[in-house]
Amino acid sequence: MPCSIAHLGPKGTYSEAAAIAYARWLNHQGIVASLEAYPTIAQALQATTDGVSHYAVVPIENSIQGGVTITLDTLWQLDTLSIHHALILPISNALLSRAQNLKQIKRVYSHPQALSQCQNWLNQALPTVEIVPTHSTTEALAWLPDELSSAAIASQWAAEIYQLPVLAYSINDHADNCTKFLSLSLDRSEVGDYTSLAFSLPINAPGALLKPLQIFSTLDINLSRIESRPTKRSFGEYLFFIDLEASLQDPSTQLALSTLKTCTETLKIFGSYKTIPIDWQTLR
Repeated sequence: MPCSIAHLGPKGTYSEAAAIAYARWLNHQGIVASLEAYPTIAQALQATTDGVSHYAVVPIENSIQGGVTITLDTLWQLDTLSIHHALILPISNALLSRAQNLKQIKRVYSHPQALSQCQNWLNQALPTVEIVPTHSTTEALAWLPDELSSAAIASQWAAEIYQLPVLAYSINDHADNCTKFLSLSLDRSEVGDYTSLAFSLPINAPGALLKPLQIFSTLDINLSRIESRPTKRSFGEYLFFIDLEASLQDPSTQLALSTLKTCTETLKIFGSYKTIPIDWQTLR
């Protein structure tokens, strides 16, 4: 059974690494998967919503920088995708350049998440360089052969793909740096160790958020993550994204969700899923 996986490109991104790992996991289930790169996370998700791709593999959270806001916002807007698996990818950033040494570097490119993960290192090693955000960690790698005073933050795997020298590694500010990716599909998923959902509140008033949270406490359902995003309707109004350590098939989860509808404005359920760890050695 063939299928396609949409992910953030171009070639060599951390998103592609996660998509490759997921394709190999699907292959063990008897499903042959091909990869399709998109210029943005939103476009990868839209392709899956439109049925162009069967799955999208996108980043949702970094252990250092927190939630990936474009993924959260797009999931809320699209409304139809269900999470099938979470994939945990260790992130170890490198500085790639054809410059002879750090003193020659005047400009550093990378995705905003990678730049943030290496902010302290950049401040100490390259305090005067120009920082240029890009759509992905590999977007600028094709430019480096012609820009000898430029560098980019990406993975060692990307350095091998683009045949670029590594000037510094590892340049993360924190050694324990991981990104969680989600595989999403139009097919509903209700089995797994975790359930993700999001809701808006009917009123911005004292205790409005406490009521939904008390439901989970009363039913002894642990929350592994809670994050807010602006509704974009009015200043001070927020959406809340929550991960539960429970399956949609659990009676307590079903009771929580039915009760949650009485104290939320809009409730969206993104499905239940299991977690798949990724070993970089299996990608080489």
